[in-house]
Amino acid sequence: MNLIIPMAGMGKRLRPHTLTTPKPLLPVAGKPIVQRLVEDIASVISEPINEIAFVIGNFGKEVEEGLLRIAESVGAKGSIHYQLEALGTAHAILCAKDALKGKVVVAYADTLFRADFTLDDNKEGIIWVNQVENPEQFGVVKLQADGSIEGFVEKPKEFVSDLAIIGIYYFRDGENLRKELQYLLDQNITTGGEYGITDGLQNMMKKGMKFHTESVTNWLDCGNKDATIDTNRQVLGFVAEKEQLISDEADVDEAIIIEPCFIGKGAVITNAVIGPYVSVGENTKITNSVIRNSIIQSDSQIENKLISDSMVGKNAMIRGSFNQLSVGDFNQIDD
Repeated sequence: MNLIIPMAGMGKRLRPHTLTTPKPLLPVAGKPIVQRLVEDIASVISEPINEIAFVIGNFGKEVEEGLLRIAESVGAKGSIHYQLEALGTAHAILCAKDALKGKVVVAYADTLFRADFTLDDNKEGIIWVNQVENPEQFGVVKLQADGSIEGFVEKPKEFVSDLAIIGIYYFRDGENLRKELQYLLDQNITTGGEYGITDGLQNMMKKGMKFHTESVTNWLDCGNKDATIDTNRQVLGFVAEKEQLISDEADVDEAIIIEPCFIGKGAVITNAVIGPYVSVGENTKITNSVIRNSIIQSDSQIENKLISDSMVGKNAMIRGSFNQLSVGDFNQIDD
């Protein structure tokens, strides 16, 4: 089984955090989003992952080395491929065409999930879906009576289905997928000016290939700041009993940690209340502060602050001050 992860997007909705860190490498519960994704997929497929092909932009050598380590962490070979021009999802997958052989999973690195099934890799094709309340905002699948997919509808104005495509696909025949996507490029078949995977899927179904769905129990979005903070909260809850979230090499002195929280190696927490649902990166120092439901990345400093529902990047400095007040009866002060 090979895994292809297109992740060359700029992550504009998560700026300024993605100005220096690619979105899939932003931390959620102490691990990069893409690492969480790889671990999620490894948990539902029925055989080892041979190769993980990361399709990236010009992210730099340090990022590439980190991605290769993520592949190694699940016993797979890692490979790096480049998409230097945003030409669509089909083009992105083809950038890793050497990995399109045998059984293949394609997963876009801007979403996480929780599922309680084991992938049936004897099926020709599987598309992960999630039941949503607002299908008009998503691409959805329309099912036939036998449960196979009849077609795809992008942001339907009238109800046709509430099963939204979450961006994870399985193909039993990777070579066939490669051929179909290459056909789109060769014939310049685009939608909205981009080469899209859905056009390839439609053509495969016209030729008789059957796709089925697998439903996830939780679909966790990392598209913007608020969604990423909520995903951090949910993942902390999911993994609290499975992972050691507070490092033995963190220095917690005269502080209260309201779990679940992630506290990274070398973090220093002094006279503070942290949590619930806070991730603190390595070597970050927090003093005289209260922080809840937030992501604080590595090598930052926070002093004398009350912080909630926030994201703080790497090497940031946030300092507050204590106020002297003289407040009379029946007054109200909101800060």
